[in-house]
Amino acid sequence: MEPKHTSWEVIFPPRCCPYCQQAFQPSKHRPDQAVCSRPECQAKRRNEYRRKKRLADSEYAQVICDSRRKWREAHPDYQKNYWLTHPDAAAHNRQQQRHRDQKRRIGLLVKNTLVLDLKHSVAEVWLVGPLAGELVKNTLVSSKLLILQPPSPALTPTATS
Repeated sequence: MEPKHTSWEVIFPPRCCPYCQQAFQPSKHRPDQAVCSRPECQAKRRNEYRRKKRLADSEYAQVICDSRRKWREAHPDYQKNYWLTHPDAAAHNRQQQRHRDQKRRIGLLVKNTLVLDLKHSVAEVWLVGPLAGELVKNTLVSSKLLILQPPSPALTPTATS
């Protein structure tokens, strides 16, 4: 009868990958392995390492900044050419920018409590739209919804024969 587990599996039991949540067996050559071998998970591990390194090491961050600046100087028309050759990406970017701009404007309203006293005003404030729900801390005023319809055209009597 064969044993269920190898001696390596008994010494180093399977671990759970923090990115994909899948169990994996650590490498014999890397017993402290914390992330599975899937390319997506390894890419996330490397990106996280680089992000932490940039935050902790100002010299490393400066080298990255200088490298990016030099590349942009060597390729000044790259961005313009990219948007010209990728119209779908340009349209998506415009849509996303509109959304970001709208969220920024809404964000400026979230804590706005410094407005004129609307209790003494006959005007009403209306906040309508999908982002109005994000104004949880807005204490401007309560609002009412009035639906105004244009007057209906005068009904002309029809002659009966």
